[in-house]
Amino acid sequence: MSSRNGYSRQPSWTEALLRGLRRVCPRCGAGRMFSGYLTVPVSCASCGLAFEPLRADDAPAYFTVFIVGHVVIAGLLVMEQVAHPALWLEAAVWVPITLLMPLALLPFIKGAVMGVIYASRGGPQRYPAE
Repeated sequence: MSSRNGYSRQPSWTEALLRGLRRVCPRCGAGRMFSGYLTVPVSCASCGLAFEPLRADDAPAYFTVFIVGHVVIAGLLVMEQVAHPALWLEAAVWVPITLLMPLALLPFIKGAVMGVIYASRGGPQRYPAE
């Protein structure tokens, strides 16, 4: 039995998460989830899924800071214990990593969060705008 949008089954939580990490629509896996760096279009160009109900708000930023903080702090501590380089060298290595890593991770984490939000909502009956 297919739903009114033409998709007979809801993707699993894992499928939706992986599709989000790839930054494609969590329902069909074909349409792009972002029209810009973090800009989400109104709906999927492929299946018409409305992206407005999939508001990730601040969760991607929190997850990104959590991941980057653990990587940077652990790396800095290991570098200090193993090599004990000069302070300028540590700064030259870790400041760019600390600035660039969140910029690189944020779109992927936002896509993953949106995918999980879609999967956790229970299917098309939760999306009356479609």
